[in-house]
Amino acid sequence: MRAAFALTCLLAVIAGFALGRSAWTDGHRTAENIARHRHTVTATTVGEATYRAGELPSSRPVTVATATWHYPSQRPHTATVPVPAGTRHGDTVRLWVDGNGTAAAAPPSRSDIALNAVGIGTGALAGIVLVGGALVAVRLRIVDACSARSWESEWADIEPRWSGRLRPGQGTGDD
Repeated sequence: MRAAFALTCLLAVIAGFALGRSAWTDGHRTAENIARHRHTVTATTVGEATYRAGELPSSRPVTVATATWHYPSQRPHTATVPVPAGTRHGDTVRLWVDGNGTAAAAPPSRSDIALNAVGIGTGALAGIVLVGGALVAVRLRIVDACSARSWESEWADIEPRWSGRLRPGQGTGDD
């Protein structure tokens, strides 16, 4: 069982590394694809910065302001966009936009990609080790149960002779 668990751990490390590397490669490919279709523009705020609640109840509030920019072909756009704290009316901010000029999220950074890859690799490693450990634990319980049943059966035969006590239904001289 030790050898099987050691082999499971080795396979978990290999699978975790392979899945993490795959997530890293796919993340870079996706980020490059997104970056090809997104552009940065300079936007000018036309309103004061305010705070807006995050998308999730546990997320931080986001500083936003109404801003205007031109993209593509000098086509004007106006929307409420995230801005740095302390941004005032008339300040310029860098903004990511898609091919239509609509405000969009920035492509994933290297740190975002790395964090995702490490999370996937570590999750795979932990999952495989936990499943392998659970299977070993179940197998050991089965072996212990079988061993206990065998021991009880053998003890039932030996105990009366060893202790000198009579078994149920046994009379004197029935040895």
